[in-house]
Amino acid sequence: MFRSLARPALSRQLLSALTSRTQDAQVRAKTSASVRLLEDCLELNHGGMPMRFNYVWLRDHCRSASSFDPSTHQRSVDTGSIELSIRPDAAAEEDGLLTLTWPGGHVSKYSLGWLAENSYEEKEQATIQPRILWNADIYKNADIPSAKWDKFMSCDSELKKFLKNYLLYGIAFVDDVPTTVEATELVTQRVSLIRETTFGRMWCFTSDFSRGDSAYSQLALDRHTDTSYLQEPCGIQVFHCLKHEGTGGRTLLVDGFYAAEKLRQRSPENFELLARVPIRHEYQESTDGHRNHMTGIGPVLKTYPWNNELYLIRYNNYDRSVINTIPHGTVQCWYEAHRELTAELRRPENELWIKLNPGKVVFIDNWRVLHGRESFTGLRQLCGCYLTRDDVLSLARCLGLQA
Repeated sequence: MFRSLARPALSRQLLSALTSRTQDAQVRAKTSASVRLLEDCLELNHGGMPMRFNYVWLRDHCRSASSFDPSTHQRSVDTGSIELSIRPDAAAEEDGLLTLTWPGGHVSKYSLGWLAENSYEEKEQATIQPRILWNADIYKNADIPSAKWDKFMSCDSELKKFLKNYLLYGIAFVDDVPTTVEATELVTQRVSLIRETTFGRMWCFTSDFSRGDSAYSQLALDRHTDTSYLQEPCGIQVFHCLKHEGTGGRTLLVDGFYAAEKLRQRSPENFELLARVPIRHEYQESTDGHRNHMTGIGPVLKTYPWNNELYLIRYNNYDRSVINTIPHGTVQCWYEAHRELTAELRRPENELWIKLNPGKVVFIDNWRVLHGRESFTGLRQLCGCYLTRDDVLSLARCLGLQA
């Protein structure tokens, strides 16, 4: 009969000490850094990640009191006066700080964490705006609650939850809003500044054909983004149905980014074509009270050049103008790419249908989510507005959200 050999049990104190040493070693490994001054750049290895920094960039981003004002977060150094051949005389790293001494004696200090966060290698891989891409089932299964008017207007934590949902999904709702234009204006101003357009500040409309736009009818509208004819399409679309005495009129919502990413996975060459080729959208109106002729030019899809992250879809078959900005040899390929994206946008499983009853206000990311409607009968009165994108993102950042 064999007896198993076992190690003596470690005492709690010894185990704790060994664990502490291991953790300390791991922390040192993550925070240790090595610095090399190369001929044309500084090479920094921090936490196992090699990074390169241009010398002019480092001097331009000095955070010393003479180069940067921390109270205003504005640069003081004159970028135009930095020698393009500048190179530090010395470099040292200690306690998480990189110290550079420049010709003439100026000293710059940089947090290693700040350098890692702002290096090109990091930004190339980092996501600017975290999102949850959705089709109808994904969104419904997420079971996202609407904000409630009273709490939304008075409680910053409720506002933060609303903005988090908006940033993740591109749509968010507020319920129990009084059915007036004035209350709708108040609830939008809780989020951002109103962007006035040719349709006014706050608009209220029915199917009276008072404007030269198919929205002022009872017809069904296919999925689209608004104001594609502006050089910078409006960032947020707000709708509030104040009254509907009839049938139909449900609102259609489609996550354009979900469809575009499906296209990128299946046909990357078609995604790239739609992200590269600029086309024109146009709005022409000539009625008794309104004369407008606006054009906006840009690709259907827009991505950040450093990480290829999609940030805007400009899709409106109603307002797309004559295609005359594409070389002859590209026209057929563009139509094929556009057809494939359109087919994805029109898949029934991607359609989220919402009945906007009086009191329910929807906020739509007009750079991401397409909207439409089914035809309707009877009197249907809607109000709403456009909001500035920059201000809603600013508010989100001030509340601690990534935007």
